[in-house]
Amino acid sequence: MLITDRITQHTAPMALVEAELRLAGVLDTRMIGLLQAIDQTGSINQAAKQMGLSYKGAWQIIERANNLAPKVLIATAIGGSKGGGTCLTEAGKSLVHLFAQLEQQHQQFLAELNRSLAADPDTLLLLQRLVVKTSARNQLFGTVTAIETGAVYAKVIVELKGGEHVVVNIGMTDLQAMGLRVDADAVILLNPADILLITDAEQHYLVSNRLPGRVVRIRQDEVSAEVMLALSGGEMLSVSLTAQSLKNMSITEGLNLWAIFNSQAPIVGIDQ
Repeated sequence: MLITDRITQHTAPMALVEAELRLAGVLDTRMIGLLQAIDQTGSINQAAKQMGLSYKGAWQIIERANNLAPKVLIATAIGGSKGGGTCLTEAGKSLVHLFAQLEQQHQQFLAELNRSLAADPDTLLLLQRLVVKTSARNQLFGTVTAIETGAVYAKVIVELKGGEHVVVNIGMTDLQAMGLRVDADAVILLNPADILLITDAEQHYLVSNRLPGRVVRIRQDEVSAEVMLALSGGEMLSVSLTAQSLKNMSITEGLNLWAIFNSQAPIVGIDQ
């Protein structure tokens, strides 16, 4: 996803499906990791430190593992000529070995599943949209329907799911760097403070964008307020305004309003 500003770009392949291996609902990577650490150090205290656990927490995991297993997994010697110590029993070593084998197969399964999903354009597009990270409160997805170029700036038209159109002005340099094209899937980023609300579409404002919506939720304190608008395509649009403006406009849930903003306010991004 390439965004002109204020968004984290991901260049590494995205893991669409992630999962942790867990056996019998309790044997997980943390428990097996502790067993491995005990096998390496011969000490519960050292193994706990290595795993970032408290001594008490490590003992609780050990007791649970021993109680659940059909055979004792850990043997502890107290005192003696060698000062005592802790080690894995043969059953414990076998369990660690089995888990390692299953973990390898588990990772191979996930890798194959992710390759299969990545080959499906519709699935990939859906999941990529869910991981866009940005400081902008509003993210609206659509398709580029037109690009009008000029000497310095270009006007990009993006059609949203509900058929509304958003006009975005971007520099020609950014346009060329992005490789923006008609029919490309795009995301519009829009900060709530850049939007105004009006009750009449005929009110005269020199803005390029007017989106009709219905108020579905209002949050406010003594100073500020947030109004959530539902657009016709199902998208939710957050708008920030003062508590006084909210009162003056008599905005209530269920009211139909228009969200207006100029073409410099949105940021546009596309899939690379």
